[in-house]
Amino acid sequence: MMNDLSKDELNEIYAFAVELGKRAGTMLKDAAQLRMSGGSGVQEEQAHVQKENAVDLVTQTDEDLESFIKTQILQKYPSHKFVGEEAYSKGASRDYLIDDSMTWCVDPLDGTVNYIHLFPMFCVSIAFIHKGKPLIGVINAPFVGQFFSSCAGRGAFLNETQRLPLVRTPVPPMPANAPSGCIFSCEWGKDRRDTPDGNLHRKIESFVNMATEIGGRNGKGGMVHGMRSLGSATLDLAYIAMGAFDIWWEGGCWEWDVAAGIAILQEAGGLITTANPPEDHATAPIEEVRLGSRLYLAIRPAGPSPNETGRQGQERTVREVWRRVRHLDYSRPGA
Repeated sequence: MMNDLSKDELNEIYAFAVELGKRAGTMLKDAAQLRMSGGSGVQEEQAHVQKENAVDLVTQTDEDLESFIKTQILQKYPSHKFVGEEAYSKGASRDYLIDDSMTWCVDPLDGTVNYIHLFPMFCVSIAFIHKGKPLIGVINAPFVGQFFSSCAGRGAFLNETQRLPLVRTPVPPMPANAPSGCIFSCEWGKDRRDTPDGNLHRKIESFVNMATEIGGRNGKGGMVHGMRSLGSATLDLAYIAMGAFDIWWEGGCWEWDVAAGIAILQEAGGLITTANPPEDHATAPIEEVRLGSRLYLAIRPAGPSPNETGRQGQERTVREVWRRVRHLDYSRPGA
């Protein structure tokens, strides 16, 4: 059936992932509540450990949640591979992490900076991947009461009952003048070096291009409807799948940042390709991005208009974004 997995096997894994996501989300919410009440262990939690720089942090909650999730998965599926953010961050390898194996890719706490500041956009992210493709995604943002899930061939859902995207009768087409009329989602990222023409400067230039009035910036002005930054790549992708955001453009993400979100987005009917514009952005093929590339451009699910299919509208929007954004350098360390 699905990449050599039977439908029944995939359904069983999906049910397990959903239940695991619920349990882990409860643990995450309890940890946040404990921080609010000043319970025991909070001082240790607040003395967080930096990973790479001052905006890349790890808390005890990250490590405790990853240990719990990993234990549950390997008890149930001892032959499956496990890729988790915290264990990986402590290692030296920066090889591509996803191969053809049955693999669980987990970010126990995506949005750690949000969690530390008690900004509610943080979540547990769990993906099941086989033959390099995310087949199951579970994202639990317990502080805002949003539980996203998807299974290949079964659809994508919010809180298990509301099918994604949220507006479905019909699914709206992409705006005729996209990116104008679109909500554009982006993140500042962790590379904050003040390097001339470095990633941060290129991102800022791209953001300004997308925001500026039509005709501005030597024709690159996109006049997007609004710009949003949740502080969590996983939730950015979930909001694209919902249709709440239209476009997400980002560089620097790791596999665990995006795997569950990609599963949910694709099952909802969204498109995901590379963030970096090709030399000929007008005619280059629009290909599905490799998980682990660190460069992502996502477009929400789209319905047809009188002049184009939903997919054509998505691809048109990709090309309009490519025309306005800069090339980012997020190669894998050691590569």
